[in-house]
Amino acid sequence: MLSVYHMTAFTIGFVMDLLFGDPYWLPHPIRWIGRLIGWLDRKLLGETDGAVRNEAAEKKKGRWLVAFVLLPVLFFAAAVLFAAYRIHPAAGVVTESVMTYQMLATKCLKTESMKVYKQLSEHDLCGARKAVSMIVGRDTECLDEEGVAKAAIETVAENASDGVIAPMLYLALFGPMGGFFYKAVNTMDSMVGYKNDRYHAFGTAAAMLDDVVNFIPARISAMLMILSCCFLGNEFDQKNAMKIFKRDRYQHASPNSAQTEAACAGALGIRLAGDASYFGRIVKKPYIGDPLRAVETEDIRRANRLLYGMAFFGWGICMAVWLCVTAIVW
Repeated sequence: MLSVYHMTAFTIGFVMDLLFGDPYWLPHPIRWIGRLIGWLDRKLLGETDGAVRNEAAEKKKGRWLVAFVLLPVLFFAAAVLFAAYRIHPAAGVVTESVMTYQMLATKCLKTESMKVYKQLSEHDLCGARKAVSMIVGRDTECLDEEGVAKAAIETVAENASDGVIAPMLYLALFGPMGGFFYKAVNTMDSMVGYKNDRYHAFGTAAAMLDDVVNFIPARISAMLMILSCCFLGNEFDQKNAMKIFKRDRYQHASPNSAQTEAACAGALGIRLAGDASYFGRIVKKPYIGDPLRAVETEDIRRANRLLYGMAFFGWGICMAVWLCVTAIVW
């Protein structure tokens, strides 16, 4: 019976994400996790400018960071869920639905990227640069219209795994505790998993754990994106998506980040990635995909269609697996 409650909540949470996204006024646990990580960062690592650095000690502190974040996050998720189901199964399903909803980011990704699309459609390059700066880490002040569109597409493609399919898989397998675990790891990596002067040692544990937990989901996400091409019309090339995925999926410093970017670039017939500026410094990056045509504003909308296609396929596969397992067990 608990599995029925779990998959009911899983479906309700998925639908809530599609309907409501992430309103700014709504308190969100990821923001609380981010504040915890920031506080621990300051307490464990402190100021590093001009300080004598000890790489081994900083790596050890980075491992403590992982433990001090994951333990309270998992305890909180388990305690809330347990208390809700103890009150009543209906309260448990409602609580689990909300927790599931808050771990997914399908509509949020679409909403933020479509703000960039809107500004580009109105030929407001300054507005488009500002909109895309809210969803990417690179410098955006000097990007032209094609560069802005590319940045938005890459964000949708990469976060289709991190923000949708990966948390969906962990939620389906392990419930909200799995979802909270995944998002805590992902948030740590996004905050301290940089190879810069401050975090190159301290962030090692968080970055390595993120690579591990994303290894399988990133590849499943790419496969779902390629599968989606078959059902979205002639604007998407499934064969080229598979070709570029096989060829370029490791064209990134991370073993996972280029998986969906490669599939997306192939599906759209465009070239993504390449050199980018971060904090005033040009970072050399390989290209992903072939420039069969120029990147255009409409590609942002197309990337979002791929995002929604793979999200529905992801949900459908999770439900199909659950039904098969339930039939076997019963």
